[in-house]
Amino acid sequence: MTLSISAVLLFGVAAVFALKVKSTSFGAALVLFLFGFFAASTGASGPINDAFTSFAHFIASLRA
Repeated sequence: MTLSISAVLLFGVAAVFALKVKSTSFGAALVLFLFGFFAASTGASGPINDAFTSFAHFIASLRA
């Protein structure tokens, strides 16, 4: 059975966990969130998506 999880959900849970265990401060998490939000609206979003998609396919090919 294949389990598919959205990267947004995965990173969101990781961010909440980091805040919960005091691994990062709220200010640092906010800066990283805003960086990701604004980076998504630039021309960099396409290559970043392509890189993560390629990486996901690479990981999947290791299991095949």
